[in-house]
Amino acid sequence: MPRKIVINRRYGGFGLSHKVKEMYMEETKSSDIMSSDSYRRDDPILIRIIETLGLPASAGNFSKLKIIELPDDVPDDGWVVQEYDGMEWVAEKHRTWAGSLEQPDSPGAPETLEPPPQPE
Repeated sequence: MPRKIVINRRYGGFGLSHKVKEMYMEETKSSDIMSSDSYRRDDPILIRIIETLGLPASAGNFSKLKIIELPDDVPDDGWVVQEYDGMEWVAEKHRTWAGSLEQPDSPGAPETLEPPPQPE
């Protein structure tokens, strides 16, 4: 069965309506209303509530929710929600490296690696 994940597709950030939060509290017997970013995006209870209410009624202010399905070959821990200015997407986890953006000859940049001077 494909994994369903809820994301926000509008700039501004992920948010859930008060009704979703109330229904989630009732379903899970929780006593606290959580902030929208505290929910597991693939929580089957959350997904079912959103599908029942519909996407527009489930979205908080400034949010436009979308439920996406991951392919079966993506492992349970092999995905992550990424965002830019609140607009979200799901990506497979992978390794990432970033070096300095400064040029080697600019002030404050690391020097070019050279062999250390030899003692005389």
